Amino acid sequence: MEKAQSFWMTRRAVGLWLLGIAAVIMGMVTIGGLTRLTGSGLSITEWEPIMGALPPLSAQAWNEAFVKYQQIPQYVLENRGMSLEAFKGIFWWEWTHRFLGRFLGVLFIVPFAWFAWKGAIRKSEWPRFVILFFLGGLQGLIGWWMVQSGLETRVSVSQYRLAIHLGAAILLLGAILWIALEYLRGLKGPPQPARRAFALAALVYVQILLGALVAGLHAGLIYNSWPDMNGRVFPEGALVLQPWWLNPFENAGLAQFDHRIGAYIVAGVAAYIYVLGVRLTGPAKTSAKLVAAITTFQIGLGITTLLMLAPEGLAAMHQVTAALLFCAAIWHAYELRHRLV
Repeated sequence: MEKAQSFWMTRRAVGLWLLGIAAVIMGMVTIGGLTRLTGSGLSITEWEPIMGALPPLSAQAWNEAFVKYQQIPQYVLENRGMSLEAFKGIFWWEWTHRFLGRFLGVLFIVPFAWFAWKGAIRKSEWPRFVILFFLGGLQGLIGWWMVQSGLETRVSVSQYRLAIHLGAAILLLGAILWIALEYLRGLKGPPQPARRAFALAALVYVQILLGALVAGLHAGLIYNSWPDMNGRVFPEGALVLQPWWLNPFENAGLAQFDHRIGAYIVAGVAAYIYVLGVRLTGPAKTSAKLVAAITTFQIGLGITTLLMLAPEGLAAMHQVTAALLFCAAIWHAYELRHRLV
């Protein structure tokens, strides 16, 4: 018992706790993707950080929530006539996503206070944990800001706000993973160049944002052929919107084209990392191989998802695999940065 207590006061325990936080964020990314794919994100039309933690607990409460949903354009224009039971189906996806966000806050602040009190997290390290906590809270505000975009005139959320919401989650995931590695690995020595791994992480991040635009524009439901786009190299009407610079963000065909090109670039950099990585040793070599393996799987998954008209399960897996690839790139960057030469 005494040995177990001493372990939970160590820096390794802090690292494992942070990995647990990262796993919950991955769960939120997965549930968030399914919430979008099932059209559930607008089912809760109010943001109540405290009282909203409880779902409707009576028939009257369910009816009140349903009446509020019936006032927004998504119901009026797309789901008119939906039954209360069908509404409950989409409600639970959104409620679960929000509940995970609340749970994440508790899972962060309580262990942090314990580790800080016991000295496993040094006082000089407190500021970055405080920043992480406030970034998590900001993510909740961004999520509500995103939902608001679909409550008045749209039947779905803004693709811009969707990209910002997902992008903020991925940045938070990467920051927590990096700090977790610092506690778990504890590598010392002068920093080494890790430009190729950081470049891959940046490219994957941009690719995730492009994927959010594709999702927000429902661009995965058009041009469902590969490697061509319904017999074309370039989508039809790719520059039809005016001004022209709106097309990459609001033209579904061009958004899908950009996402395809991004995948090819990521694949090329991942292959380069693999070629150089097999010459390394230890975790740096392992992480390079993992980057290559996840990239290969992700590209195959993306093509399959496209050809099958983006079924919910595959589309959600494609999103979470992108987050896993970002994490693998972060791990490889850490190992390169701190490798012994």
